[in-house]
Amino acid sequence: MKTLLILRHAKSRWKDREQSDHDRALNKRGKRDAPRMGRLAAEHGLRPDLVLSSTAKRARVTAEAVASEAAYPGTVQLERRLYLANPSEIIEVIRESAGDAATVMVVGHNPGLEELVARFGGAGEPLPTAALAEIHLEIPAWSRLTLQSPATLANLWRPRDLAPDED
Repeated sequence: MKTLLILRHAKSRWKDREQSDHDRALNKRGKRDAPRMGRLAAEHGLRPDLVLSSTAKRARVTAEAVASEAAYPGTVQLERRLYLANPSEIIEVIRESAGDAATVMVVGHNPGLEELVARFGGAGEPLPTAALAEIHLEIPAWSRLTLQSPATLANLWRPRDLAPDED
């Protein structure tokens, strides 16, 4: 069995209309929520063996914050193909990159991530910013991953459903 953690980037800023979509930074809420989701992953024993992230600034910064809080020992692997990727493209990146990892985290964007969660048992669950889905896949190797792979949505956490952090 393999575990796939699907994380949508945290909330980003829209203030600078001249800035490209790819270069948008996190806003205040995003900067708060990304580490919270990393701590949540750690609390649930979900330390990834590999973190794959879109190259978009908001995804990259989210991935780095979550990886740090989840005690991920490696370097976040940036993958341009995850920027606004559809489910098939996401699957292809995982198949090519995951090797023998037991748990892989993918950080990216909607609608592709939300569609992927739905394909793997989420039945149309909304995936707002900084939401984290835990999916268990009944596959022996990542190279066997397809959109039809047997899967179970084990958990889905949204920042708004978590207790506020104590300061």
